[in-house]
Amino acid sequence: MRSIHAGASRGIEASEIKLCLPLPLFSLLLILFILIGAVPGYASSETTSSPAAEQTATTISAEEEAEYTQNLAAYRSRPEIRIRHFPLFGISAQEMRSYHWLVRGMIYMLYTIIGLVCIYLIRHYWFTLNRLFGKQRHPYLDLNVAEWPPVTILIPAHNEEEVIGEILTALINVDYPSEQMTIIPINDRSGDKTGEILDDFASRYPRIQPVHRTGGTQGKGAVLKEVTETLETEINLVFDADYIPGRGLIKQLVAPFFDPEIGAVMGRVVPANVDDNLLTRMLDLERAGGYQVDQQARMNMHLVPQYGGTVGGVRRSALLSVGGWSEHSLADDTDATYRLLLGGWKVAYQNRSECYEQVPDNWPTRIRQISRWAQGHNQTMLRYSGALLRSRHTSFFEKLDGLLLLGVYMMSPVMLLGWILAITLWFMGINKPGLIIILAVTSYSTLGNFATFFEVAAAAHLDGSRERIRLMPFILLGFLASLFAVTRISLKQLLPLQSSKGVVWHKTEHKRRSG
Repeated sequence: MRSIHAGASRGIEASEIKLCLPLPLFSLLLILFILIGAVPGYASSETTSSPAAEQTATTISAEEEAEYTQNLAAYRSRPEIRIRHFPLFGISAQEMRSYHWLVRGMIYMLYTIIGLVCIYLIRHYWFTLNRLFGKQRHPYLDLNVAEWPPVTILIPAHNEEEVIGEILTALINVDYPSEQMTIIPINDRSGDKTGEILDDFASRYPRIQPVHRTGGTQGKGAVLKEVTETLETEINLVFDADYIPGRGLIKQLVAPFFDPEIGAVMGRVVPANVDDNLLTRMLDLERAGGYQVDQQARMNMHLVPQYGGTVGGVRRSALLSVGGWSEHSLADDTDATYRLLLGGWKVAYQNRSECYEQVPDNWPTRIRQISRWAQGHNQTMLRYSGALLRSRHTSFFEKLDGLLLLGVYMMSPVMLLGWILAITLWFMGINKPGLIIILAVTSYSTLGNFATFFEVAAAAHLDGSRERIRLMPFILLGFLASLFAVTRISLKQLLPLQSSKGVVWHKTEHKRRSG
């Protein structure tokens, strides 16, 4: 299959620097200007501002001064007018003083939220500029001749009759010594013809050894945990059933494991059904920003590239040393990433190791997918944030990047809370236009999952497909949908009375590819 991102390795021409720098520099300078000159301290309710109460800087005569003093005294002695300070709630000036601590708390909380959003803004710009102009790390790219070790390829599957045959056909034809490769598709209680298809392939190709599960804990993590514990091969690659690996992908994913520090490796995910509709095109842009820019920048800067659970693999001894796969996590990939990191292992990202997937082609499926990712990611955040801060195996920057990566989904409810606070304070009469402007600029620049608008544009440029940037305005719709979906599931996780249903298969619906 021909790569649709053939321009991924294209460098940056000197003439293009002028086009890349203004946007992030303008945004940061605007925020700095507002912080310095347009965000004064909170004015107490005892100081009432009005046109009559403000003294001009010009020289006035004695008569004008006496008239001004008389008008000011009359203004201050006026009958108390309700809705002067809190027009939305009808709270008087006297009552406002009793809520002074609450208003202060809301303002400080808004400052904190804006500070967090600014940190993510700087993080995204830092990654993008590094990707455009920094030194790129592809340490395992040229390793294509070696004594290739035995490798086991695991394919968890649940009701995948539409696509399972395609990945098995692709794996049979990959460029890797056949005697060193075992393919284990795992049929976990499928109710369709998945099992029959696997048995048919196994009858024709001895290296395909399917496993049929009829009991035990459900879910991808449980499937991988059960099978991995029975394996003897040190390198285990994992693919989802709807993915199509390229011919040279297996060698590219195995190559980093010659480095004894590497515990896991991740390749790049590329949507194969881009042309289906507008949603698939938007998800293609989001994936490009997340992998081409975000993941590769973290690889460049020796930070925390994330193992994504598919199009990648793990070193079996490394994973077992930190407890193996988690069968109780909705994000077994993120969970494995952080346990390996805490155990002193590194994750390598191979940007040019592309594998093709089917992205959701309808909004209900997309919302379910992003909600599941957010829920699992937040679980991992609660489990490992403290351990990451205390870890002796990670550098300061790995800790910082790891914490920001863990909190990326929680920024959706945090950002919405910031807007609620800003609008509420506005209607309460606490006018902070500078803060609202900063929140607007940073929200626009930070909105998304791992890919912001600027990262998406840079990724399209690096891929050599600039025409895709024309879809940028539509991405806002997708990001807003994700914002509310992630906020909903995050707030639901905070409810203490939720019933635990355990981990089950959360399957993204797939269709048979045409052609």
